Amino acid sequence: MKKYISLFIFVLLAVSCSQLIGNQKTNNNVMDDFSQKDGMETATLGAGCFWCVEAVFQDLKGVQSVVSGYTGDTDESANYKDVCNGTTGHAEVAQIVFDPAIISFETLLEVFWTTHDPTTLNRQGNDKGTQYRSAIFYHSDEQKETALDSKMNIATKIWDDPIVTEITELGKFYAAEDYHQNYYNLNPTQGYCRAVINPKIAKFRKKFAHLLKEVE
Repeated sequence: MKKYISLFIFVLLAVSCSQLIGNQKTNNNVMDDFSQKDGMETATLGAGCFWCVEAVFQDLKGVQSVVSGYTGDTDESANYKDVCNGTTGHAEVAQIVFDPAIISFETLLEVFWTTHDPTTLNRQGNDKGTQYRSAIFYHSDEQKETALDSKMNIATKIWDDPIVTEITELGKFYAAEDYHQNYYNLNPTQGYCRAVINPKIAKFRKKFAHLLKEVE
């Protein structure tokens, strides 16, 4: 019996984000431009499977919303099937609307560097491909300078290997299909969530306990 349990756990860990959802229906997603308003700012970050990234940043005080989506290519559309097949140059990203009076872009980047591996090119764990690349898509010159400084002075203190994170201006952002939004919270028992996201979230919450939203 123990042998079968171990085999089940191994299979869960070996399966990638795209494999676990490959049979779900893929809809054409709608391009959305989340404009800044009411003093809010927007950050767009790629750090592997967007389910993981979304789950992390949703927990932070000052974060108003997190939308999973695609950016990083000039195609006039993007959908999960094409992105996962590598037929576009898009990356899976999370677009984060936050209140800079509560949490700064610098702090978001510190969380970003800590909760994924920015030293592995086009890969996070078993998720492989350019769509899983580490990337910061800046919205302004100020964000660009902050990202470059953070990459040089913060990321290098966390990681020994060279940082391969792309820092580039945000182009068109496409919101992912509805079934990807708020994925971890809606599917906590799904295999990938249990095997990959749960351990990541546990470590994140322990390290950044002072930044977490209060549990209602």
